Amino acid sequence: MTTLPANLFRRTGVYLDHNATAPLKPEVKAAMGQAMDLVGNPSSVHAFGRSARRAVEEARAAVAALAGVRPAQVLFTGSGTEANNFALRGFAGRRVLTSAIEHESVLAARPDAERFGVTRDGIADLQDLESRLAGGDEPALVSLMLVNNETGVIQPVADTSRIAHAHGALVHCDAVQAAGRLPLSLSGLGIDLMTLSAHKLGGPTGVGALILAEGLEPDALIRGGGQERRKRAGTENLLGIVGFGAAARLALDGLAAAADLAALRDRLEREALAAMPRARVMGAGAARVANTSCLMLPGLPGETQVMTLDLAGVAVSAGSACSSGKVKPSHVLAAMGEDDRSAASAIRVSLGWTSDEEAVDRFLTAWTAMARRSAPANG
Repeated sequence: MTTLPANLFRRTGVYLDHNATAPLKPEVKAAMGQAMDLVGNPSSVHAFGRSARRAVEEARAAVAALAGVRPAQVLFTGSGTEANNFALRGFAGRRVLTSAIEHESVLAARPDAERFGVTRDGIADLQDLESRLAGGDEPALVSLMLVNNETGVIQPVADTSRIAHAHGALVHCDAVQAAGRLPLSLSGLGIDLMTLSAHKLGGPTGVGALILAEGLEPDALIRGGGQERRKRAGTENLLGIVGFGAAARLALDGLAAAADLAALRDRLEREALAAMPRARVMGAGAARVANTSCLMLPGLPGETQVMTLDLAGVAVSAGSACSSGKVKPSHVLAAMGEDDRSAASAIRVSLGWTSDEEAVDRFLTAWTAMARRSAPANG
């Protein structure tokens, strides 16, 4: 098995795909290294097991602090995708409504869900939601992400909660892209369920969390043991959970620094549009998190842009990547009113803890050269 150096992203290229996964933070790696020395199952009652349990519960407390809840409200899962499925499939008999711009893990979890629309700027259409809620008598569950993963647009979750609760509905929020970039509070948002994922925070892959309002009891996701309040059976992923806890602590402490990325992102967009006026920034008319830019270059497929930039040593993404690594047109941009050709010409640039001025310089140099080469053939 080939071993890649930990600082590969620094030595061989520029990594601007933090919304897909953030590089593991050194402090997280150190915490996980210490956890590797722990022996014992967290469910065992002997001293070894109690030490492992203590590590799990300390991490639970850290994740709870990030979400603004008590530790007992945190259920660990294997990923954000699993947590979304847990939330949307955990309340049998409820009608489900989701926005048209949700992550695929929400949309696929309940393919029977009604989808409410968004504006041209990618903001949830709450009039559409309210009319749909008013059109049914059965209990409902509404799912709206806090930050869109492609555009970075911040969604009106608190207003959604007020509308939904007035109709007796539960509210789930996929906050995977918001954690570490915006302050989080389950009660402040007025929601009932929240999804988090470690690897978007500079933590490890393979661990997420579903945050529950007090007293809320979804159906068990996995049966066969007493772990996670008998809601998700199976021995806990000790290393992943410890890493999640470390990443959560760093994210909570680093919220102010996350906002500093706005200057880098704004410079990137400003200089890109100045160099190529036909380019567009999707969602630019709405409030966005500081790290994300969805940059559309009409006439040049996003997949081509990603490959060209990759050859120049710059990593970004386009559309929604499926398990085969292929790119399909963005359902998010389609919901915002873009036709297939336009939607297919966008890339996502997402900054994070490894990003700096040099990274933006290298992106702009590579992207501008590519855009200018494409201009004669594409107008």
